[in-house]
Amino acid sequence: MIGSVVGARSEDKIRGIATAVSERYKTASSPIQVVELPDGRFVMQLKAEFAKHVRKLANRPLLTPGPLRTLSFIALKQPVTQSYVVRVRGKLAYGHVKQLKDMDLINDERIGRTRMLRTTTTFADYFNLNHDPSLMKKELKKVLQLGEDAPLPVETAKQDS
Repeated sequence: MIGSVVGARSEDKIRGIATAVSERYKTASSPIQVVELPDGRFVMQLKAEFAKHVRKLANRPLLTPGPLRTLSFIALKQPVTQSYVVRVRGKLAYGHVKQLKDMDLINDERIGRTRMLRTTTTFADYFNLNHDPSLMKKELKKVLQLGEDAPLPVETAKQDS
């Protein structure tokens, strides 16, 4: 993305620009920081020490608990059919899926009478996760403190719709 903005194609030049921007924010005592992720991408984010102050200003979360649980279920099980998501999460999942698609957090591909759901790069970027689905699942399980082969608690999933 930086390359298209500055008109550069060389990965080394783009990395140099991103590193320079990162250093500039460090020396400016800014509440913003530019961080390089393990997969080589750079993200701009708020420094941790300012998060509690900004949280006070935030009026509402990005997602309510129902859609957030549906999103996490899709992210952990992807690719997953919409019919399976609805079976596990309940009929309200249809609305959750529509909301998540409208927010560009998931996309779908029609397969027969159902749809195959997957997270998008917007999802990965927003939550600072790897774009590779298998690595993303490992990161999510670590964040959610689930074991590598831990099943999702299906019994409680429908109650949170």
